[in-house]
Amino acid sequence: MSAITPDETVLGLLAAQARHGYQLLDCFQDPRKLGRVWKLSTSQLYNVLKRLEREGAIVGCEVASESGPPRTEYTLSAAGQARLSAWLNEPNPSSSIRRVRVEFLSRLFIARALALPTSAIVHRQREACLRERERLAAEHSMAQSSIESLTLAFVVEQLDGVLRWLSTCETLLASN
Repeated sequence: MSAITPDETVLGLLAAQARHGYQLLDCFQDPRKLGRVWKLSTSQLYNVLKRLEREGAIVGCEVASESGPPRTEYTLSAAGQARLSAWLNEPNPSSSIRRVRVEFLSRLFIARALALPTSAIVHRQREACLRERERLAAEHSMAQSSIESLTLAFVVEQLDGVLRWLSTCETLLASN
């Protein structure tokens, strides 16, 4: 499984509007935006921007600033748009608790920022978590040691919590 990176989230923010680094950083630090989802330093963000630009997903252009030196403003390229679309429409998202907390919430935030419907994103996440829960519950019934049984029971309970929380997501998002 690959590492969790903010790459696609950055692409989504740039799809919503062209931004320079500090504007992006604000999105990752503001708790009303992504600040409770990601913990990103300035150097980490600029490394992501350099990587995405090198990969051709974004394009940086120097623009004049009224309050200081010129800034590099980033926009999404066609390749970046395709990558973002694939991420938003991931058919089988991870059921890992950490990935749900970071990737799923990021997908929801970006979909809403782009005025896209979120119901399919929630549905795909629910299906992935249900499949994993069923698989682990079946393994739990065949556990051969107490530690294996306890571990599987723990993860099944976590997934039960995620599934209840996804119902809350559906209700909250439908009312907004």
